[in-house]
Amino acid sequence: MQERWSKEKANAWFANLPWLAGPNYTPAYASNQIEMWQADTFDIAVIDRELGWAKDLGLNTIRVFLHDLVWAQDPQGYLKRIDQFLEVAAKHGIKTMPVLFDSVWNPNPVSGPQPQPTQGVHNSGWVQGPGAAVLKAIGENKNCADYSRLKEYVTGIVSAFKDDDRVLIWDIWNEPDNMNGTSYRSQEPDNKVDLVAPLLADTFMWARQAGATQPLTSGVWAGDWSKWENMNSVQRVQLEQSDIISFHNYGVAENFLRDSAYMAAYDRPMICTEYMARGTGSTFGAIMPLMKEKKIGAMNWGFVQGRTQTHIPWDSWGKPYTQEPELWFHEILRTDGTPYRLDEVKTIKSLTKDIACPFAQQKGGNLRRTP
Repeated sequence: MQERWSKEKANAWFANLPWLAGPNYTPAYASNQIEMWQADTFDIAVIDRELGWAKDLGLNTIRVFLHDLVWAQDPQGYLKRIDQFLEVAAKHGIKTMPVLFDSVWNPNPVSGPQPQPTQGVHNSGWVQGPGAAVLKAIGENKNCADYSRLKEYVTGIVSAFKDDDRVLIWDIWNEPDNMNGTSYRSQEPDNKVDLVAPLLADTFMWARQAGATQPLTSGVWAGDWSKWENMNSVQRVQLEQSDIISFHNYGVAENFLRDSAYMAAYDRPMICTEYMARGTGSTFGAIMPLMKEKKIGAMNWGFVQGRTQTHIPWDSWGKPYTQEPELWFHEILRTDGTPYRLDEVKTIKSLTKDIACPFAQQKGGNLRRTP
């Protein structure tokens, strides 16, 4: 089994990369991860067009969410679709950060056709994976079928792409301790942190057992990070097991600098895997230059306006919007590829003009590895 990377190995790996910048990406046609990836709705032509727009902005990295229920439907078909995605991203000079699990929004995911998004509500169709019922089942009996299924999913995905140069890094679990207080709190297990922490540790172990040659990470996202004793059990697993430190920050520049300083104390490369919410003061103009200066990877939430509706603010969960907000919360481009704000696009291009990666120029088996 692979071991956690040493600080020296992690920093040497990062030193050979350009500054990393790109979006958290869901194609405009998809309301969630299942709709993005399942066979009946997967649309590589749309993905190709939209990633072409990312290339035009000079972006070189993309974070994309997978889902265990799509794997359960058709493992081999899913691997082929992931391979198609990686091939298209590489064609546009973009490396991919796949996210294996996610604990945000609806804790009751189902396969098949996805419900229509709730009009005017931010990310109303997004689903967790694994869901609350699976977490509870595993908490009661670690030998249950759900535990075996999740292990097969993680090892199956990672082993298929463990040597693939198109995969930059594996993001093991997004916001694993998120209780979704303003949306689905009543449907969450009260002991979610206790249920997730051991499964998170196992997921890191499974990815390493699968032979991942890329680094692993899981980003802390909330709380006081100034002292180790302030961390909960999930955060401790994240920081003890991650090869590369990742974190989320939707605050103003002062807040970002404070939290990134806390993370810098771990003496490992850093990627901010979520930022940019205009309504909270986390903007491209205020935050992106700081990340480039400090060579902190910059992964903003959202890219193209679409069925996730994440151009609408978080507060829409309390009162849905009846018309497009004057100030978009997330996203860079409208569905047709035109900028929401031309000045922001100019800012992004000015910061990315010298970071293009030669990913699309790679040849041979490491670029096109069909599972």
